[in-house]
Amino acid sequence: MPTFAQRVLQHLLRPLAVRTLRRYHPTVIGVTGSVGKTSTVLACALMLGAKRRVRASAKNYNNEIGVPLSVLGLMSGGRSGWRWLGRLWRGVRVAFGPAVDFPQDLILELASDKPGDLQYLTTMLHPRIGIVTGVTAAHLNRFESLAAVAEEKGVVVAAVPSDGVVILNADDPLVTAMRTRTKARVITYGLGPRADVSATQIGFIGRRGVGGELGRSLGLCCRVKYGDAAVSLELPHVVGEHMLYAVLAAVALGLSYGRTLAEVVPPLSAFMPPPGRMRVILGIKRTTIIDGSYNSSPFATQAAVRTLTQLPVGTGRRYAVLGDMLELGAIAGRAHRELGGQVARAKLDGLFCVGELARDIARGAQQAGFPEEKVFTFSDAGTAGRFLQDRIHPGDVLLVKGSQAVRLERLVKELMAEPLRARELLVRQGPEW
Repeated sequence: MPTFAQRVLQHLLRPLAVRTLRRYHPTVIGVTGSVGKTSTVLACALMLGAKRRVRASAKNYNNEIGVPLSVLGLMSGGRSGWRWLGRLWRGVRVAFGPAVDFPQDLILELASDKPGDLQYLTTMLHPRIGIVTGVTAAHLNRFESLAAVAEEKGVVVAAVPSDGVVILNADDPLVTAMRTRTKARVITYGLGPRADVSATQIGFIGRRGVGGELGRSLGLCCRVKYGDAAVSLELPHVVGEHMLYAVLAAVALGLSYGRTLAEVVPPLSAFMPPPGRMRVILGIKRTTIIDGSYNSSPFATQAAVRTLTQLPVGTGRRYAVLGDMLELGAIAGRAHRELGGQVARAKLDGLFCVGELARDIARGAQQAGFPEEKVFTFSDAGTAGRFLQDRIHPGDVLLVKGSQAVRLERLVKELMAEPLRARELLVRQGPEW
């Protein structure tokens, strides 16, 4: 339930955002889905920004307050009433003051914690392009089912006018079914053969670094296909195959602007996942950390574990550090145990579980035959981080993934080789945390 102050801010910011949109008429691109929204926004901004003036959602500004802030180009006032007064005055100047060189495109992340959230946002924004990344078991504590989540995400698709464009994940049946909710042009993307924009010949690039660690020397390569055209792409900062979805969505967006595949693909080689979303970070003792500490869900964590099993680590060991997956409602216990079963089948070298719910990951792994002596449980991230400091060796690779409340970025900070760069490389490093 929003506080009184939050409701006041919503009522003040919304008309300023609406006035600004009517004044400057930017192309509004709304990105929604259960996973991958922020990465998709960044990839789209990187691609479009090569030739156009673009503004993308800052941080995770994706709700009733954050979205109008992104439209106005403002940052949050935090807990300071005086700062908020200053932000609101600047918003008034954007909406009513002297004309400015406003962005041609607004790429906005649209989140939904409960039914009705996206209706509120789309009636404010009237997006001309809608992108849906996927529908997974997230926020099921506030939605009755996956079908209900899909119904909510589809609101963005239904809001796109008939002369707009809808971009859908072809590998998600709940997403592809949304094409019936629009008369706009539909472009699909994915790793499967049914997608209009697809990636094939996916593999790793780079070589092992000095001392055996993966470090920054590893990335992905693929061929991006659209129709009869195909272009090679190297992504030196990306290790998770599932991160290709963000890049392919950006390619589809570029194609919707009338550009060719040869024009839209090259800028994306500079794509780097945002902090906490499968970022590669150098660890102490010449280890490598795959940092997924921003958040967690069954789909994303299962994909991350698959990535860990695929990495060419040589003589190093593969460790999974997994925290609670929150907001899953009634399926929470089953989802954690199933994840444990996947870890057992992946034959990793160690499983470290952080949080009360994550104990079910440990139980699921042991029930599926994972050796008990390789499973460890912890109540908090700090304790787990200190334990791992003594256990890891050169060449080891650690996947770290958990929901926000588990604060696994604290564990990453304990283990990263350059902790003085934590503010630059990790999530939740601002004073508000």
